[in-house]
Amino acid sequence: MLLYVSLIAAFVASILLTPLVKRLAFRIGAVDAPNYRKVHARIMPRLGGLAIFLAFIIGVAILYPYLIHAKNGSSDYLLAIIIGACIIVVTGVVDDMREISAKAKMLGQLIAALIVVFVGGIQIDTVNLPFFGALDFGLLSIPLTILWIVGITNAINLIDGLDGLAAGVSTIALITLSVMAFIMGNVFVLAVSAILAVASIGFLFYNFHPAKIFMGDTGALFLGFMISVLALLGFKNVTFVSLIIPVIMLGVPISDTFFAIVRRLRMKQKWSDPDKSHLHHRLLDMGFTHRQTVLLIYGIAMMFGLAAIIFSMAKLWGAILLVAVILTAIEICVEIIGLAGKNYKPLLNFVRIFSK
Repeated sequence: MLLYVSLIAAFVASILLTPLVKRLAFRIGAVDAPNYRKVHARIMPRLGGLAIFLAFIIGVAILYPYLIHAKNGSSDYLLAIIIGACIIVVTGVVDDMREISAKAKMLGQLIAALIVVFVGGIQIDTVNLPFFGALDFGLLSIPLTILWIVGITNAINLIDGLDGLAAGVSTIALITLSVMAFIMGNVFVLAVSAILAVASIGFLFYNFHPAKIFMGDTGALFLGFMISVLALLGFKNVTFVSLIIPVIMLGVPISDTFFAIVRRLRMKQKWSDPDKSHLHHRLLDMGFTHRQTVLLIYGIAMMFGLAAIIFSMAKLWGAILLVAVILTAIEICVEIIGLAGKNYKPLLNFVRIFSK
């Protein structure tokens, strides 16, 4: 019953707080002006992630007595997660106001990740590889965990290019996390993911096309950070097969980020340089409308989420086959829409040569 109360409270708080945050954004100058890379044509407030964060905190506060007594050692790392999230949100708010450098944003993310690892004790220690037994990461467990947190945090931020896109994809990932946590009996991850999901849904009432407010880096970094940490909590000390689950679940932001890096390396650009060739940009260039593009990516995210759930219940060889099919499908889609560059078509060219 308390969980339902916290979910309702987070949802209502998100709806009520977003208009207030919108006013605050205009007052403090946290606005997004249009430019050549952006699709909006007028100045927009971009502090919306603050409403999601505050609604989430309200939901967690209501459920706090239950969470600290939940299984899986949540009492040891709940505070670390909240502190890390606060650092991420402060970083995002400052960036939404003043557009700080990439190095400054990265510093905030690293500090938040270090708190989660060293204060919360959250990290992947070992992975059981099929046919080879347990692989102990040893000293590499800490940098690998930090790399995962920072990587997913930025992946969500990179897809935040259309109205409702990052919030919707994040919500789908959080719902998938909740389902997976329910299957695995992880009460803490189930509750926290569900609270964050309803807070994001409440924000989507104002953020879906045509948006009245953007989530900004405050929201994108916060959602990315929380999803990365919750995924770690859901799949700590796991088999290799289950380690793939969060990667599949976050297939949209991970693949978009990966091929953005490939694209920029092929174009001899810095991997961090912004461009207008992300998944949503390419779909818009193909003739899809703003709303159609967002809904199409939602559909792709849902398919990844469903694949992750199926993957978790599959036998070893079935899981390997599913991964092979997913990777092939991703590669074909990337080459068709030109996500890695218009001339990047190795698989399609191979098929053409083989079919002659």
